[in-house]
Amino acid sequence: MEFIALNMAPIMFASLIIFLLIGYPVAFSLAANGLMFFFIGVLLSPYSGGSINLAWPLLHALPDNFYGSRVMSNDTLLAIPFFTFMGIVLERSGMAEDLLDTIGQLFGPIRGGLAYAVIFVGALLAATTGVVAASVIAMGLISLPIMLRYGYDRRLASGVIAASGTLAQIIPPSLVLIVLADQLGRSVGDMYAGALIPGVVLTGLYALYILIVSIFRPKMVPALPLEARTLGHGVMSLLVALVVAVAISYAAYRYLAPTHGDNADILGATVGVLFIYIVAIADKRVNFNMMSRLAQQVVIVLIPPLALIFLVLGTIFLGIATPTEGGAMGSVGALIMAAAKGRLSLDVIKQALTSTTRLSSFVLFILIGARVFSLTFYGVNGHIWVEHLLISLPGGEVGFLIGVNILVFFLAFFLDFFELAFIIVPLLAPAADKLGIDLIWFGVLLGVNMQTSFMHPPFGFALFYLRSVAARVPYLDRLTGKQIAPVTTGQIYWGAVPFVLIQVVMIGLTIAFPQMVMRYKGTVTNPGTIDYQVPEVPGLAPLGTPPAGGMAPANGGSAPAAPGTPDLSQPPSFGDAPPAKPTAPAPDLSQPPSFN
Repeated sequence: MEFIALNMAPIMFASLIIFLLIGYPVAFSLAANGLMFFFIGVLLSPYSGGSINLAWPLLHALPDNFYGSRVMSNDTLLAIPFFTFMGIVLERSGMAEDLLDTIGQLFGPIRGGLAYAVIFVGALLAATTGVVAASVIAMGLISLPIMLRYGYDRRLASGVIAASGTLAQIIPPSLVLIVLADQLGRSVGDMYAGALIPGVVLTGLYALYILIVSIFRPKMVPALPLEARTLGHGVMSLLVALVVAVAISYAAYRYLAPTHGDNADILGATVGVLFIYIVAIADKRVNFNMMSRLAQQVVIVLIPPLALIFLVLGTIFLGIATPTEGGAMGSVGALIMAAAKGRLSLDVIKQALTSTTRLSSFVLFILIGARVFSLTFYGVNGHIWVEHLLISLPGGEVGFLIGVNILVFFLAFFLDFFELAFIIVPLLAPAADKLGIDLIWFGVLLGVNMQTSFMHPPFGFALFYLRSVAARVPYLDRLTGKQIAPVTTGQIYWGAVPFVLIQVVMIGLTIAFPQMVMRYKGTVTNPGTIDYQVPEVPGLAPLGTPPAGGMAPANGGSAPAAPGTPDLSQPPSFGDAPPAKPTAPAPDLSQPPSFN
């Protein structure tokens, strides 16, 4: 009994892992473990030597945990349903289809062009939807048949689609970043700002991998044939349009700078983008032929999602809106975009609301179960056990980061990112904080690591999503009429391996170059470079200098006052001095006082 009482924390944690591996739902496993070990802990408390701090009245804290600021009244978590609703509406609006078709035509003439298009569109969808399932399914339905039609390697095509869809986990407005910010007790806006550069770098690493493959294995990533480029040529027209937009933006900036100050650059860019967008629409409607078809399509298709990104992320980064308000504006913007494309219907809204309610309920139940588990785990000093275990890792801060990331990487084989965020992160955060690690940096690092939970078996959800839409049996291509072989599950899994390795490399880069994340703090002033200017007071010498009229006298003597310099050794005089008051006689203390 004494051994169990003294080792309650590791036994409780091991029991939770066993429950999860058996296959019980996460929320119920957390709550059941918490309540079961609470009962055991109360009974074994006398044998623990004071290491168990559980008593039956402590259960009264559960309602406050549920309805307090941690769960039901948590304003930060309101952003999750907003961004989920926005992503699902955008997925139903056909935005992904338009983007993939247009960007595929733009990059089509070069080897690996379709793969570049998938990566670029995956990053755009990540910055607008923030939902992995929507991105992977949309790109799997649209891009995979085209890539197979033109001879792309099946493993590479599957891997690039699954990996690009998981960019929604690290590029803002990611749902996992919201949860991580809440669990770490940090601002969602800071978490978004910190994750922006690592997300862009990871996108660049994906594109670099495709470039290397196109150089050394060109047959795996062929260019689009001429007959497939339905929008024709026109890259030069697009470059001219870009130059015109930049010139108009700069002119608008110079015009608005005297009156709008720091906001002039944003307003100037808005003017330039709106101008080129209106020109592209007018050119397409009236057939002025000022722009090529390719340039028209790229401008018309790209600017609305970019405007939505600015509406959401731009307002958050500029401090105009909170993440919750940004999500609400993004939801409205998604409805407007769907209506503009003629794809907004009552059925679409019902599907979006149903999916949003399902995901939000899933998150809420896990969070409630986690609160029950943490109440007992903290009561048996589990947080101290974890903290001592992690702080004692060799290598100090770097050793801690490497050990934690290895732990999270292997747990991601069995747990998804929500479960990792609610179970593991609250245990790791106190140790990281005690070691002096910036929690925003730590959160972004864990976010990059948790991204792998979508990519490796046996529970890689991105692989499951792609498997659900990839062809299982041979089929006839609707354009060429040729029979296309199916994509096997093994090809999907092997195709994900290089991208998992790229994500591991990104974890190492984030540890090695923390400034990618720490830029969220802005410019940090070095106190040693601050120049203090003390204003001079008329009639007084600067501090540390001898008085006017000569050097300071030796032996502590007083220096003669310079003409016009006040004598500071005497009290100030305010005009004619008042007559001196007569001095009162000293009392005779040898006699008792008289009160007459």
